[in-house]
Amino acid sequence: MDTVLRDVRVIDGSGSPSFRADVGLAGGRIAAVVGEGGRRPSGRRTVEAHGLALAPGFVDMHAHSDLALLRDPGHEAKLAQGVTLEVVGQDGLSYAPVDDRTLGEVRTLITGWNGDGGDIDFGWRSVGGYLDRLDHGFDGAGIAVNAAYLVPQGTVRMLAVGWEDRPATGAELDTMRRLVAEGLEQGAVGLSSGLTYAPGMYADDAELTALCRVVARYGGYYCPHHRSYGAGALRAYAEMTEVARAAGCALHLAHAVLNFPGNEGRAPELLRLLDAARAEGVDISLDSYPYTPGCTTLVSLLPGWAAEGGPEAVLARLRDDVTAARIRHALEVTGSDGHHGVPVDWSAVEVSGTADERLSAAYGGRTLAGAARERGEEPWATARRLLVEDRLGTTVLLHVGHEGNVREIMRHPAHTGGSDGILHGSRPHPRAYGTFPHYLGHYVRELGVLSLEECVAHLTSRPAARLRLPDRGLVRVGHRADLVLFDPETVAAGSTFEDPRRLPTGIPYVLIAGRFAMEDGRRTDVLAGRSVRRTPRP
Repeated sequence: MDTVLRDVRVIDGSGSPSFRADVGLAGGRIAAVVGEGGRRPSGRRTVEAHGLALAPGFVDMHAHSDLALLRDPGHEAKLAQGVTLEVVGQDGLSYAPVDDRTLGEVRTLITGWNGDGGDIDFGWRSVGGYLDRLDHGFDGAGIAVNAAYLVPQGTVRMLAVGWEDRPATGAELDTMRRLVAEGLEQGAVGLSSGLTYAPGMYADDAELTALCRVVARYGGYYCPHHRSYGAGALRAYAEMTEVARAAGCALHLAHAVLNFPGNEGRAPELLRLLDAARAEGVDISLDSYPYTPGCTTLVSLLPGWAAEGGPEAVLARLRDDVTAARIRHALEVTGSDGHHGVPVDWSAVEVSGTADERLSAAYGGRTLAGAARERGEEPWATARRLLVEDRLGTTVLLHVGHEGNVREIMRHPAHTGGSDGILHGSRPHPRAYGTFPHYLGHYVRELGVLSLEECVAHLTSRPAARLRLPDRGLVRVGHRADLVLFDPETVAAGSTFEDPRRLPTGIPYVLIAGRFAMEDGRRTDVLAGRSVRRTPRP
């Protein structure tokens, strides 16, 4: 054996009771799992793991590390949590497939998620080119963790239709179908949407169904950020189940939460809706993060009509007093579609990051209501100024969640873990650095919402099954040696809203392809991550 992990408590990812064993690794895979009484394996290196639990590496089913994987070789935000695989290309907006025009538009539009990326060579244009770039990583050495990719539907629409709020023509729909098929052939695992983000939000159900039929032919899955998490949340969830049913496509619901006033205590209604569809044969899974606040860009709260035409058109509307007054009315009175049909409460909108770092001191960590009081003006005036000065690059926390809904949803058997972690900004959401240890420490050890074995299954084998990765997600002989060793008694998120970049405790070892990427709680120089490509199934 290359390595033997001696006397570990194996939590194998299946949900079955844990057991003590020696686990041997060779050639980047698990080569032996020997229980008590068996012949103990030997290896070139032995780690005495008394008191530690061994689990498959955690899978972040909703990550926004699209550029962080290329910018930050350490990537401790995820690696220190025990994450060994991230799924990027989320919410319908990412950096492939693109042409020169759309690449510039996407970079502007999601600067608040990923930064501008001015330090990155955007040499790719296709999905395959982006995945190749991940494989190359830093000087050909790879990336910190493995990564799978979803074709972003909003970016595809940007390429084929542009920024117009109208149905696609037949020729445009053919172009979108071709782009989705090419992305899947090049290794993408499915299709994502952001249906409160322009221009993806302009697609109707017929268009989404047509694209999902392509996804189904290739054995992928559809991952929508649906049209409302607020006033129309249950209707929006039902809409996505009907699209999946009509297309015959697997459905994975992104950050499946029920937020905003009016939805407290309604998680059982959502789960009954999903269970009814599952009983009828719709293949449904979901992910969530174990926190109540959400996180998004400030510009995304605007009504959909204000985003038509692209980023420069949005800025022009904000600068025009008459149009800006219409935007304000939609936000504060009627409830914009970007704010999920609920009138905005500026005291619940906290600035977590700005593209222009000079603005962070004045706005970072403040609610827009609080920042407005300091300036002696109304919150909309502050929000409008910030959007223009920061060129739409502002990220915000939305304090609109309900703890009961969070706990109810994470218990569901189709649930998986997804951080939705935005790593950019001066005060990012702590979920970016804390999601997985927060599940294990707070919701398992402290609250008992899930057993340890069941929670690990949510974070490992269930996402691997959704991704159709037959050799990941379980501690089994022959499976890839992407593993995490943690202390069930001390594992905890270090990140807080006040100090969001603190690393977790109780996770001393993380291995990718059998190599120690974290050792004794410290990052090594190992870059064993690669793109994870689904083999097409036409």
